Amino acid sequence: MKGVVEKIFDTEHVSEKFKKRTFVLNDQAEKYPQTISFQTVQDKTTLLDSMIEGQEVEVSFNLRGREWTSPSGEVKYFNTLEAWRIDGSSEPSPQPVTTEDKDGDLPF
Repeated sequence: MKGVVEKIFDTEHVSEKFKKRTFVLNDQAEKYPQTISFQTVQDKTTLLDSMIEGQEVEVSFNLRGREWTSPSGEVKYFNTLEAWRIDGSSEPSPQPVTTEDKDGDLPF
């Protein structure tokens, strides 16, 4: 998947033997842009060390899923997009220039 990095979070040490790091990618589609959350785990968390927010990248990932049963017996299902390779340009993606302020008024 190709897109622009919107947010990179700090590494979370879930346990002594497991760590993960999450980042958010926007595919920049013109009509219906999608904001997708990915995670990296273990040694792959360092893939994000050289990335910056605003950078255009291509992410290779696996779809992971699991079942979880709560203490009350309720069964829930979770999906994760687990990135294992991130290729990117060294330049941040240009941000669109707007002529309107937040209230929708022209600046003159």
